[in-house]
Amino acid sequence: MHDEEEQQSKFAVPVDEEHKATEIRLLSAAGPHMRAFHLAWLSLFTCFFSTFAAPPLLAVLRRDIHLSPVDVANAGVASISGTIVARLVMGPACDLLGPRVASAAFALLTAPAVYATCAVSSPTSFILLRFLAGISLANFVANQYWMSSMFAPAVVGRANGISAGWAASGAGAAQFIMPLVYSCLLRLSGNVSFSWRAAFLLPATLQVIGALAVLAFGQDLPDGNLVSIRRSRPEAAGRSKGSIWVVIAGGLGNYRGWILALTYGYCYGVELAMENVVAEYFYGRFGLGVEAAGMVAACFGMANVVSRPTGGVLSDAMGRRFGMRGRLWSLWVVQTLGGALCVLLGRVSSLGAAMAVMCVFAFFLEMASGLTYGVVPFISKRSLGVISGMTGSGGALGGVVTQLLFFSGNRYSMGTGISLMGIMILGCTLPVTLIYFPHWGGMFCGPSTKEEEEDNDVDEEDYYQLLK
Repeated sequence: MHDEEEQQSKFAVPVDEEHKATEIRLLSAAGPHMRAFHLAWLSLFTCFFSTFAAPPLLAVLRRDIHLSPVDVANAGVASISGTIVARLVMGPACDLLGPRVASAAFALLTAPAVYATCAVSSPTSFILLRFLAGISLANFVANQYWMSSMFAPAVVGRANGISAGWAASGAGAAQFIMPLVYSCLLRLSGNVSFSWRAAFLLPATLQVIGALAVLAFGQDLPDGNLVSIRRSRPEAAGRSKGSIWVVIAGGLGNYRGWILALTYGYCYGVELAMENVVAEYFYGRFGLGVEAAGMVAACFGMANVVSRPTGGVLSDAMGRRFGMRGRLWSLWVVQTLGGALCVLLGRVSSLGAAMAVMCVFAFFLEMASGLTYGVVPFISKRSLGVISGMTGSGGALGGVVTQLLFFSGNRYSMGTGISLMGIMILGCTLPVTLIYFPHWGGMFCGPSTKEEEEDNDVDEEDYYQLLK
């Protein structure tokens, strides 16, 4: 009893036997749990801001560096493509180096591409730089890995949802802030080319500051940094080196991870695609100016502040009341509603109705992303980084496929493309019904009996205990 009280006194929040926080105190920055929480979302916020700094200024960039509609579409695809492989790499990188070093490294390595946008002079270089800047979004995997390492199963959905939601609002902030920065610089200088180029100094600098803060003040695990802990426990380090391929194989061989990668491609992936086209959609279809279209588009990304955390909270609440079945049903229902609203968004013809539907659609779509990562930590304890990377890469891949299918070339109008994207959401959400856990069941079936679990050789190490 005395030892337990002594362990609790080491931390500013209540913890479980693994020293993971059992409460989330948003107004606290106490280390290590809440400090990691705030560093994780702020750093990822700057990466989203940098990646989506260009779309709200496309009306200006089109004229200045002679971007064709095909160039704009290709740049949108490139900005998402870079993160597909990067997210797969980020998962094992977190398992080996810890989320702190892995996330800071990716942010620092991609910041020069954002700085270089200030000097871009051709469509080809613009597309390349958007590709390189988009690699920074791999930090999303580090963000979710970090939260799952710091917070107990009973609150991990909430922690993942709030952290990722606040971070993803960086895309919405860029839609709002970049046109304002450009307009201010234009009033001061009177030079269009100088103004938009100088505006890109802001996202690049914020990204560097965020990465350095993670390195300076962050901590991988409640008991220290991952590399330091391995050095102090040589036997654990040896096992880790020998088992890395087992960890990777365990993640890649888990069908639940592949299903979540698919469904995440049509909530978060659709969100990425919309961030690239939503300002242009309102600018072209409803005749709004650059600043007005940016402000409307900002509503889509900024909804993440509330919507994604709501998904995490709902996942935890349904998990406590109904177990894993509650988490899965919540995900399916919310994402299906999001798909229906997406179909409707492409068909409304008035500005007011389009704005209203867009806001509700954004809320359900982003809430589904929070619900997805309310399930991810339960897929595999041993291969958490790999599963997080697979799911995150699935989101990016879904964004690329969506952009290529519906928003590249002149095959569809933008409104028709949005409606068809909604139909894709509806279809790709159905496989959630196939997810089944021997310990906890699925949407339609209860858990296996003890005898069946023994026959299936279920490994306890692969699962977290679902706290109710």
